[in-house]
Amino acid sequence: MDGVVEGMISLPESRLTVGPNARLMADVDAREVVVFGLVEGDLRASGRVELRDTAVMKGDIVAARLSIEENASMKGRVELLEAATEVSARLPGTQDPATDAEVLDLS
Repeated sequence: MDGVVEGMISLPESRLTVGPNARLMADVDAREVVVFGLVEGDLRASGRVELRDTAVMKGDIVAARLSIEENASMKGRVELLEAATEVSARLPGTQDPATDAEVLDLS
């Protein structure tokens, strides 16, 4: 997409490409997201998020994988879902009932 979009974008089985001239002020839920332009909002991807060299990201990212090229700009939190699952499968850990998240004791 290239242009100005506001609101919510839901494409759980698709790939969204935000073009270099795009201004996206929305939360996005997609399988994959590739950003060349400006995004102000949260990105949630079941697969990969790519921030290309012209990308400006202002918001949180929750994804299985993240790629950030040199010169891309990002301000926000990042949570990598699959990576945490893979690490916990290889290391001993305990379940935290308060957060229902894997807690690893690496000491």
